[in-house]
This record gives sequence, structure tokens and C-alpha cells, in this order.
Amino acid sequence: MKKSFLILSAFFFATQIQAQNIVEEITPDPYDSRVITTGVPFLLIAPDARSASLGDMGVATSVDGFSQQWNASKYAFSETKQGVAISYTPYLSKLVNDIFLGNLTYFNRLNERSAFGASFKYFSLGEIEFVEDEFSEELIKKPNEFTLDVSYALRLSDQFAMAVNMRYLNSDLKIDDTQDAKAASTFGVDISGYYQSEEEAYNSFNGRTRLGFAIQNIGPKFKYDAGGQENFQPTTLRLGGGFDFILDDFNKISLTGEVTKLLVPTPPIRGERRVYEDVDDNGEYDPSIDNVISYEPDYIIEGKDDDVSFLKGMFQSFGDAPGGFSEEMQEWTWALGAEYYYQDSFAFRAGYFHESPDKGARQFFAIGAGFKYNVIGIDLSYLFSASKVPSPLENTLRFSLTFNIDREAYSEY
Repeated sequence: MKKSFLILSAFFFATQIQAQNIVEEITPDPYDSRVITTGVPFLLIAPDARSASLGDMGVATSVDGFSQQWNASKYAFSETKQGVAISYTPYLSKLVNDIFLGNLTYFNRLNERSAFGASFKYFSLGEIEFVEDEFSEELIKKPNEFTLDVSYALRLSDQFAMAVNMRYLNSDLKIDDTQDAKAASTFGVDISGYYQSEEEAYNSFNGRTRLGFAIQNIGPKFKYDAGGQENFQPTTLRLGGGFDFILDDFNKISLTGEVTKLLVPTPPIRGERRVYEDVDDNGEYDPSIDNVISYEPDYIIEGKDDDVSFLKGMFQSFGDAPGGFSEEMQEWTWALGAEYYYQDSFAFRAGYFHESPDKGARQFFAIGAGFKYNVIGIDLSYLFSASKVPSPLENTLRFSLTFNIDREAYSEY
């Protein structure tokens, strides 16, 4: 008897639930974007003119004074004992004249097998003037960001070297003294490797192969106040390769290609999810009549949750795009560049950089030139945007200066 009562009760409860007309409603956020954003994006700006003129690449190009910024392991192949490199990049030069990226680098090849480097990178966002009213004294704020780097490169074989680069990062974007925001600081690590073959003889020229990789800005997330949003560092994977066509003692042509990917989670497609009892059975939610059973304002419709640690985010970034494999491929950028050298004293360069229109739309051509006289090297570059989205560096002349101390202290070939 008791068993029969339980069966009848369960049947009655099931029919009541079915009759309630439960409706699930999911509304995508119309402003949702799947462009990956990070903190301190200035770390993705090419700091030197040579790399900028090659399409913002440097992981597999030949060694120079600014290798610290791209692949510090190249310093183990430097024929110069030590050097100092300085660069200046105007930013948003069409609008203002006080936003810029500056860089100072020093490197020293310690011996046949090892080298170290140190650099200081500073990004100024200019002066911002605040005036409370016509009787108040103006208040000037100068938000800025900077990094301090130290690297060590070790040659593991005659043709291959690896390096570790440690970084301290400070981001001071506070402009309102009434808020509890403060300058954010954290640390990051770069791991890189570089392969450079021996010079090989072909039918009408000699050649040399270059390969490089780097995982940059590996480090914890950071925030500007206790209750604020955590920001990912722009952790980046770079893979590149190139070949030097050494035509004779005076002429050389170098071709290089590079692909990059942000190792940061892709934002999922989010929206509102509401489960309710549609009392009037009209298929639409009426707050005055219908009973809400559950409500999720930040529901993930497609993709994976991006609120994860930086380490998990690095691995997750290879397979979390809501659009599947095709969207994952859109998150890779690529660049091609070419250099012509004459007597290792003059260089002409050109490059192209491409990013998917759905992932930032950075697309541009660049040209540049380099001059060397004795221990001094000067490099210039100029950018032409090829995208409908204007570039903040469009029509900007970039400048780099290098002092090569103890040139030809080492012989590689």
C-alpha cells in the first residue's frame, strides 16, 4: 500500500512540473567582443626601428643591439663584445606630441658561450590636465608604464643558444586622487631560443639559416585596486625563421617570416540566462506575471570561462575560441620582412604585418633603412596602414641608435 502511494505521488508531481510550462531564455550580449585584451599592451609595440620596418618581428632576425626585446639568446652569437642601444617611438603623433615609447638597452657577450643584457623600457601617456573649476589651480598628471629587464643567454652548442629574461613591470595609470587605485606592479619571464647555421656554399651564393622562438611575458595577473579586475599580461608565443643569401663580400639579402599568438584566454560569448514559469503561455517573459526560477546575468553561451590563472590560461588559449578551429587560426598573426645589406654598412628594409579583422585588424606595410659608421648604427622606419582601422603608429617615423663597442671581438664564421 505504501509503495503504491509513493508511485502515485511521483506521477502526480511529474505531471505538475510538465504542466508548469518551464521556459529557458538565453539572450546574447549585443556588445560582446572576442578580441583578446590584456594589461600593459605597450609591451607588444616594436620598440626599435629595425624590427618595426620588418613588420614588427625580431625573434629570428640576426642579432642586433635590441635583441633583448625579442630573443635575448641571439646575444650569444654577437660578434660585438658589448653595445648600447637607444630608441624613440612617437605614439598617436597625429593627435598629440607627448605620448611616446622609449627604450635603453645594454648587452655584453661575456665569452664564447654566454652573454647578458639589461634594458629599461618607458611608455609615457603624456600630460593630463585637471581643473575642478575656474578658481582652482590646475592639476597635472603624467600616467606612465615601464619595465626593467635582465637576461642571460647560454650557447648550448655551436649553432643553438637559449636565454631567460626576467622582468619587473610597473603600470601607473592613476589619474584621480579620490580613488583607491594605485600603481600596479608585477614580474614576468621570457624564455627564448635561437639557431643559426654555419655559412654554407651553394651554386652561386652562400647561405645561412636562422630559426627562433620565444615565449614572452609569462607571469601572474595584476590589478590596480583591491576590488578591481585582474588583468592578464600579454603572454606571447613567437616562432620565426629566415635565410641569408650571401651573394658576395659586399651584398647580402635576408628574408624572414614570423608568426605570433597571444597565450591569453579568448573571451567567451556571454549573455543572460533566465529560466521561468511562463504562466500566461505567451512565450515571452512578463515580470509581473511569470515566476523566475533561476537567473544568470553572466552566462557563458559558447567558449570557456576566461577567469583562470595565467598558467591555465596559457594552455587553454590553444582551444577555447567559441568559433572553434577557424577562430583559433584567426588569433595567429604573421609577418614577412626582407633586408638588403651592402658592405654591412647600409641596409634597406621592408615588411608586412597581418592580423585578422575580427581580432584587432592590425595590418600594415613598413619600410626602413639602416646606416653604420665605425661604432655607430642608425636605423629609421616608417609605417603605412593597410587596414580600415587606423593605426596609432601610422605615418610615424621611428628612430634607433646603437653604439657597438669592441666590434668584431668574436668571429662566428
